[in-house]
Amino acid sequence: MLLEIKAAEYIDDYRIFLEFNDGYKAAVDLKEVLQNEQRKIFEPLKNPHYFKRFSLRFNTICWQNDVDFAPEFLYDLAKKQQSTNVSA
Repeated sequence: MLLEIKAAEYIDDYRIFLEFNDGYKAAVDLKEVLQNEQRKIFEPLKNPHYFKRFSLRFNTICWQNDVDFAPEFLYDLAKKQQSTNVSA
């Protein structure tokens, strides 16, 4: 199945609540991803005011500077973060 994001809602800081087309719903925290990202195109997303102004396009979350994250990456990250939070 091709993963798609059906809904996305800003929570706080660098966290977004996502709903995928397979029914999975979870919050994903992109703070660490952005902190470790060195490419200049990601710099605007490090500003929380800019970060929260995403939109849902092409079945994923996108920003005005055309940065997006693959739904598969977000799905895997959400699952990983969820299992880490359960284990902690």
